[in-house]
Amino acid sequence: MAVKIRLKRMGAKKSPFYRIVVADSRSPRDGRFIETIGTYNPVTEPAQININEELALKWLQNGAKPSDTVRNLFSKQGILEKFHNLKYGK
Repeated sequence: MAVKIRLKRMGAKKSPFYRIVVADSRSPRDGRFIETIGTYNPVTEPAQININEELALKWLQNGAKPSDTVRNLFSKQGILEKFHNLKYGK
């Protein structure tokens, strides 16, 4: 089972709100997911990002692959740097 960390679209028409979820890569975008690890609201100024860092690192260590957008959000929050340091022992 290939596990991905990706965005699940919520909110009203023309005002998107996203949940950052861990899901099987074969499930639909807004369909079944394993766990919610955060939220992302691009409408607010500046964009509001809430991520549970412990859960994100746990899933990355278990082999979950983030989507391109989630990878950018993680790098803004410094999660990818922490993951890199844990993985390569700095």
